Amino acid sequence: MTQKTMEARKALGTSDLKVSPLCLGGNVFGWTCDEATSFAVLDAYVEGGGNFIDTADVYSRWVPGNKGGESETILGKWLTERGVRNRVVIATKVGAQVESGAGLGREHILRAVEDSLRRLRVDTIDLYYAHYEDPKTPPEETMSAFDSLVRAGKVRALGASNHTPQRLTESLEASRRGNLARYTVLQPEYNLAARSSYEGALRDICEREGLATAPYYGLASGFLTGKYRKGQPTPPSPRAAGVLKKYDNARGWGVLEAMDGVSKRHGATLAQVALAWLGTQRTVVSPIASATSVEQVRDLLRAFKLKLDAEDLRALDVASSREP
Repeated sequence: MTQKTMEARKALGTSDLKVSPLCLGGNVFGWTCDEATSFAVLDAYVEGGGNFIDTADVYSRWVPGNKGGESETILGKWLTERGVRNRVVIATKVGAQVESGAGLGREHILRAVEDSLRRLRVDTIDLYYAHYEDPKTPPEETMSAFDSLVRAGKVRALGASNHTPQRLTESLEASRRGNLARYTVLQPEYNLAARSSYEGALRDICEREGLATAPYYGLASGFLTGKYRKGQPTPPSPRAAGVLKKYDNARGWGVLEAMDGVSKRHGATLAQVALAWLGTQRTVVSPIASATSVEQVRDLLRAFKLKLDAEDLRALDVASSREP
């Protein structure tokens, strides 16, 4: 594979990791992407200059017949067969099944990391996320377990996903008190159609503590690509019902209308507009977006050549700030 320059790499918070401005989501590997399609998508992403890939130990447990780890397994096979381990930053997660006891307790983290390393076929995970906060486990226990992984060389940097401001603050304070490795990245839900949960206390913490933000659902599960339209037939997608439940409202359709205007002015796709907007937001380093075809990957990578002007940003802000 030949690698093209995408754009200058950016530092992930205070870590030594430098990543491309688009993170490729691996939640579709082993779900809506079979192995061959996943390989093609990954190839196109790296060839286009991308180097940051996100997965989790639970992907894709929700698919009948799957047990979790399918995405990591596909990614690990691709890394080995393509020989590109040193060219990419691999992020995975632990602790999605809090209610079953597979949360952020020490024993589970130490066991789960070994399973992820084996499936990914790597010696070190570049970025290891706490997938969900675990109210049953003290932050000191969680951060101590993560610290031991960093000291052992099994993990390079730590991140938090789906954390409330309170839990994120408690975890950072636990690291400070114990002189433990700390979170350097936050992965929240954040996009043009869902802003309120991040903008505010979470963003304030990121700015104060020097955390980078790598938001998921950058395209609102496909809603911001324009394939959902008011009054039109629903796309045949496993996500469709959930997508419309969240975004079938005045704000959602208003955002698409504003994006249409920006898209026409620049000759860009809606997906490019959505990701370019995220790229202008404070603390955001590399939004996550998934792709199920080579064409989609190439479209997404072009988002960061799009420069939104003040008029674009004003129109998008007005539409995305209205009540649902």
